[in-house]
Amino acid sequence: MNRTRAIFFAIIGVTLLIIAAASLVSLVRKAGQVQQPSPGETPAPTATAVPHDTVVLTIASSSTKQAWMESVVANFHAAGKTTKSGKKIVVEVSPVLSGGSMEAILNGTLQPVVWSPGAPSWVEQLNEQWRIRTGKTLMSSACKPVVYTPLGFAMWRPMAEALGWPDKPIGWQTIVELAADPAGWAKYGHPEWGKFRFGHAHPQYANAGLLTMTSFVYGIVGKTENLTAQDVYAPAVETALRTLAQNTSKYGMITTDLLKAMAEHGPAYIHAVATFESDTIQTNLERASELRFPLVFIFPAEGTFWGDHPYCILDKAEWVTPEQAEAGAIFLDYLLSPEQQSLAIDTRLRPLDTTIPLRAPLSLENGTDPRVTPATVPSLAFPNADASAAIIDMFLLTKRKATVVIVLDISGSMQGEKIRSATEATVSFLKRLHPDDRVAVIVFNHKLITLSDPARVGDVVEPLSAQINTLIAEGNTALYGAVCQAAELIQAQREADLAANEQRLYGVVLLSDGEDTVGRPSENQMFATCLPSHAEADSFKFFPIAFGEEANTVVLKRIADVTGGTMFKADPASIERIYQSISAEQ
Repeated sequence: MNRTRAIFFAIIGVTLLIIAAASLVSLVRKAGQVQQPSPGETPAPTATAVPHDTVVLTIASSSTKQAWMESVVANFHAAGKTTKSGKKIVVEVSPVLSGGSMEAILNGTLQPVVWSPGAPSWVEQLNEQWRIRTGKTLMSSACKPVVYTPLGFAMWRPMAEALGWPDKPIGWQTIVELAADPAGWAKYGHPEWGKFRFGHAHPQYANAGLLTMTSFVYGIVGKTENLTAQDVYAPAVETALRTLAQNTSKYGMITTDLLKAMAEHGPAYIHAVATFESDTIQTNLERASELRFPLVFIFPAEGTFWGDHPYCILDKAEWVTPEQAEAGAIFLDYLLSPEQQSLAIDTRLRPLDTTIPLRAPLSLENGTDPRVTPATVPSLAFPNADASAAIIDMFLLTKRKATVVIVLDISGSMQGEKIRSATEATVSFLKRLHPDDRVAVIVFNHKLITLSDPARVGDVVEPLSAQINTLIAEGNTALYGAVCQAAELIQAQREADLAANEQRLYGVVLLSDGEDTVGRPSENQMFATCLPSHAEADSFKFFPIAFGEEANTVVLKRIADVTGGTMFKADPASIERIYQSISAEQ
């Protein structure tokens, strides 16, 4: 063999070794991953093949504690932990939403060894549904809590201090009395702050919203457990819920969006929102330069949900081996060790072991009271299915009803799949509105056409749905004119309601896939004469949907910002989900 051929085969040999080594590393990582879906997709099944001397422990963990889990995993790997047989344990943690991951486990697209949602109620739902479907159980022993994420409300520090924070207990009764007082903050020496304004996640769509309303009901009835549907339907609860609703200016799908709105629009927009302690502190740390004042986290004095993130080893699942279950137990012991529990504080979580002293960022300076523990603020029991259904029912009964203007682009660029998916999703959205909400529909190409003036949803939903389903796309795009007409229509409705002493929420849902091609009014004229100069909590909000890549997202985002709304990006595959997010805002 000549020298050239020898060098050639040597290179080939080295290359094959490198590829083999890379493949082995990739195999270990893929075997340990809980694949995360893109929005609107389901997770891919977990791979099972692993090297013979390795046990891969896959953990699907609520995203709230992801940073802490990653730190613990790094320490665990550095410690070289092994099973009794000497196999190395490789841990792969993937962040998931509690409800979404539960559904993925049930339908077989997610198969972790360990599942750790945010609250025990998710475990109860999974166990019940799994037994109904299979007649079996997923785990042989009860899940164990690993860390605390308490739920309460974030408030601007001067306002919280006016109520007595941090030394005076502040509960839901305090909030209801403040909301019910026509003089608002004047009782606390600040008439300039006006009426109290509140925000929380929508309980029909968000777990945090349901827990917020449950905490509220507990506070009104004076219980910390055994909440019944009869408790929820009590006249005193209905009155309190109605009072709070009349002063709730903002709903949403997730609590971090509410905190974002506080940061962007300031104290005049919302005074307090229901959220988690960790998110409140994170907002203070990450948005300090934006905040007019720092926020503080208030534990409702009557009790709160100390979300304890149960750690569930799915050892009865057919995809989990005994060695993987053993690895899950070893990692749990490590997770509960004092050293690793202390690390939770660095990521704004509370150790399960309350004897571990708290430090920054869990401090008064950063907006929370480290003196509070489950011993000083009671832990509330999670509601059963009957109580939860009653709470959602009472919320829908007592909440401020909405007036919604739907504005649809039917220009020529919307032809084909766009117009079909947009009209179908719009009809679904229309049917999710409460029967006592009001709705108007405007469609536009180069012309502006009002399909319906504001009318009670229950009276017009069927004929409007049929009309929307038959829309045809053609012509140019009078986007700016449509915005002005919708703003004029909803502002006139708002003024009429105020004159009649009726309080509602007002929103404009604007779906467009392109830019204005008509030119009258101009962009500048639209912002100067049709829209407010800044967001007001109780005024109308625009929720623009940028439908496809050609939409003018810069203009649509600005329309959302000046009205205190939210811009969404959508395509035919995601439009239904986007409309659901908007439903949570109404």
